[in-house]
Amino acid sequence: MLYPIRKCHALVAGFSLATVLAANAQTSDLPQVNFTKFELPNGLRVVLSVDKSAPVVASFVHYHVGSKNERADRTGFAHFFEHLMFEGTENIPRHSLDKIVQSAGGNLNAFTSFDETGYQINLPSNQLKLALWIESERMLHARVEEVGVETQRGVVKEERKNRYDNTPYGSLFENLAVHTGAGTPYGWTPIGSAQYIDQAKIDEFRDFYKTYYVPNNAVLAIVGDIDIEKTKQLITDYFGGIPRGREIERPNFSVPMGTAEKTVDIHEESTPLPALLFAYRTPKRGDKDAYAIELLATIMATGNSSRLYRDMVDQKQLALNVQAIPLDLENGGLLGLFAVSHPTVTMGQLAEGFGREIEDVQNNGVTEEEFQKARNQIETQYARRFDNALDKAMALASYETYFGDPALINTEINRYMSITREDIQRVARTYLNPQNRVVLKYFPPTQGGK
Repeated sequence: MLYPIRKCHALVAGFSLATVLAANAQTSDLPQVNFTKFELPNGLRVVLSVDKSAPVVASFVHYHVGSKNERADRTGFAHFFEHLMFEGTENIPRHSLDKIVQSAGGNLNAFTSFDETGYQINLPSNQLKLALWIESERMLHARVEEVGVETQRGVVKEERKNRYDNTPYGSLFENLAVHTGAGTPYGWTPIGSAQYIDQAKIDEFRDFYKTYYVPNNAVLAIVGDIDIEKTKQLITDYFGGIPRGREIERPNFSVPMGTAEKTVDIHEESTPLPALLFAYRTPKRGDKDAYAIELLATIMATGNSSRLYRDMVDQKQLALNVQAIPLDLENGGLLGLFAVSHPTVTMGQLAEGFGREIEDVQNNGVTEEEFQKARNQIETQYARRFDNALDKAMALASYETYFGDPALINTEINRYMSITREDIQRVARTYLNPQNRVVLKYFPPTQGGK
């Protein structure tokens, strides 16, 4: 599925239109990304791509570890390590990584999701060695020490307070995970639980690092103004001596379809207005139905011209905002439809609004105009990955990690274009049914109601 081109926390984005596609188009005129792929003896997979549009280089290290790799009583480890990896290494002083990269004219960032942790560095192309040194240091010599762990405990807990605990509807994704992923490693979110981070001992953090931050659990993508052969040699020099880690036992599970609707009422101090979420379990990343679901989400609730927005916000004024929350993961997927209520509207009226449009798609399908527009929106989003070197590096690494095939950066768009109007109607009937639905109702703390 389309790889997020910014931090994973931004799961929903608007689209703009592109040139209309022919209804039967099976190929794309998008620019092609050429790449070279190889693997070091220690298992590190590498993808290189030349982009001479600017004298810059982007490095992206993609570790195949996310919150789904955690124990249920130690949630938050993957996200915690995202922070800890900025503490420094045996050869990089604490709290100096940002300064080192910025003084060289670059920037760096990271993200964590259910399935992955990624580290990105942008630099002038003559500073490629700096990026390789930093990432090889973090892979082999990261500081997993009491002082850094204690520092980051406080940082992570403060992040949780600011972004989740004290934010309107901030618990939405946690509640989604708990109720749609129950019984699976998707039953908690990457932010984790503060008390588990507090309870963890230093040896547990060190073991997590030794298990997952190893070359055979990583993909390194380099895109920019580079020489392929020289870059290969540099990567061998910096990473070739890092020992291979032990083989990783990956969780083997799927998220089953629901068998009965579940409704949860949530009263929180930070809730300003009632809000409603319909959440449906959907197929995993790469499944044909997942592409149809994404087109369906685009038609239903992506942007101000979508079905639900026009009906519930513009025409009937039932809601102040409506949006889709599509989430495609390695072992399962999710489609959420979320609406913040107009102050005078009941929760039942919001639910009726959702139900009316869902039933219409199930019974009558989508129009040719809606279908073409959604295809245009998907193509535009897809094209954005060609905007800069980092976006391409992230996409190449993601495709290699999940499918072993970076060439999907050029061809995955064809999977979207192969979806028909009949496919969209079929997945609406298959997945958007009450038995497969979790309903979250958000109320201000003093408000009850239906």
